[in-house]
Amino acid sequence: MSPAILLSFLIGYFLILIIIAFATSKKSSDNSTFFVANRNSKWYLVAFGMIGTALSGVTFISVPGEVGSPAGNQFQYFQFIIGNAIGFIIIATVLLPLYYRMKLTSIYSYIEQRLGFYSYKTAASIFLISRTIGSAFRLYLVVIVLQRFIFDSYGVPFWATVLISLTLIWCYTFRGGLKTIIITDTLQTFFLVLSVFLTLYFICNSLDLNIPQTFETIKKSGYAKIFFYEDFLTSNFHFSKQLLGGIFVTIAMTGLDQDLMQKNLSMKTIGEAQKNMFTFTAVFVVLNIFFLSVGALLYIYATKNGIEIPLDHVTGKPRTDFLFPEIAFNRLTLIPGIVFMLGLTAATFATTDSALTALTTSFCVDFLQMDKGDQTNSKASVNKRHLVHVGFSILMFLVIIVFNTLNDESVVKGIFRVASYTYGPLLGLYSFGLFVRNRGLHDKLVPFICILSPAICYLLNEYSAQLLGGYKFSVELILVNGLITFIGLLLISKKTDLQTKF
Repeated sequence: MSPAILLSFLIGYFLILIIIAFATSKKSSDNSTFFVANRNSKWYLVAFGMIGTALSGVTFISVPGEVGSPAGNQFQYFQFIIGNAIGFIIIATVLLPLYYRMKLTSIYSYIEQRLGFYSYKTAASIFLISRTIGSAFRLYLVVIVLQRFIFDSYGVPFWATVLISLTLIWCYTFRGGLKTIIITDTLQTFFLVLSVFLTLYFICNSLDLNIPQTFETIKKSGYAKIFFYEDFLTSNFHFSKQLLGGIFVTIAMTGLDQDLMQKNLSMKTIGEAQKNMFTFTAVFVVLNIFFLSVGALLYIYATKNGIEIPLDHVTGKPRTDFLFPEIAFNRLTLIPGIVFMLGLTAATFATTDSALTALTTSFCVDFLQMDKGDQTNSKASVNKRHLVHVGFSILMFLVIIVFNTLNDESVVKGIFRVASYTYGPLLGLYSFGLFVRNRGLHDKLVPFICILSPAICYLLNEYSAQLLGGYKFSVELILVNGLITFIGLLLISKKTDLQTKF
């Protein structure tokens, strides 16, 4: 497919988003609109739009690509998705009622009221660091696809591609913030869902398969194994590890994350917020089944047509992330390529625009105290928010450039893993606040506990085989991280007569 066609499509897509942004922020672009959309969002729009935010471009290209990985992944990822679903239900029934009862703008304000000033700043800092690295990593993986298939043809350097992407995102989020994102994410999720189903159709059509034949072909393909019960000690795919990891990763990286919770807090009532979460969970599970099915069909198509997994230009090694774009852009017809571009763009920018808004909100509320007093929507506060928004865009740009400079996939993934480690202390902090009564903390020591816990987990993960009889951690490590933090908080706590009301 011609890079010119893809670039024209990309420009047109962003023009639509910018038009929507100016339409939604025309009447108001103050801080209340930016932070919580004036608490007037429709639950069904938020539920649908959250799909695009939760999935990201990494899910769009990596989940299908990993199905046929030499490691034998197949559909094992669905075990993790089952855990995600349980985690979402816990969020809806435990955390959301707490947030609504306290009328929070930043969810980390709970930590301030329950545990203290330093605990609060620590929790907010954990989010800022984790979300910046995580979102930059997700955008990085997609920008290298855009670079490979579009911008390399024009001699555009990688840094310019990143700058263009972030500038476009900033253009349609800086005024309306969350109010704009709820609308644009709904549109982008529609494009994402549409692209998944259309991709399935085009691949099935190219393989001459109808719907019953498709299910049967996937079933017999050798790619469709879901549940893994073998080798509990050393396998990362074991059901119990994936299920527990899915539950607690979801609680920490969604329920304790300002990004996705900010959308829930924009609704009028807790009932609407819970309806949103339950609907979102059902759609999320079903859509991931289709992503995995796309992956199986991609490898079936590749085998039939003699297509090898594309090589990474830098490392020279096969990279499964490139299989989907390779087939969509170079092996199928024009329309499937445009459909893939549509889905990839929608998934990527629905995640990044939401993250930039949440990062800006958290910093403005948790560190600049913009929700305090009667100056929340003053001109000076709005201008300050604009500067913060620009600042996080620049920070994300710099982080992506660092990722690209490393030129080592294992190092980059290691950095992303470290970012995921930092959510473990949030589990410990919230667990202590919710379940430990009549004990207060030596608040100034909390930051040290939240640094020590991920460091212990990193060492534990590196040497688990020697220390634990061959056991290897997978995504369930976040539970251990939270537990270590919780124990550390108990050790620095003291008995108090004060009864917590939260």
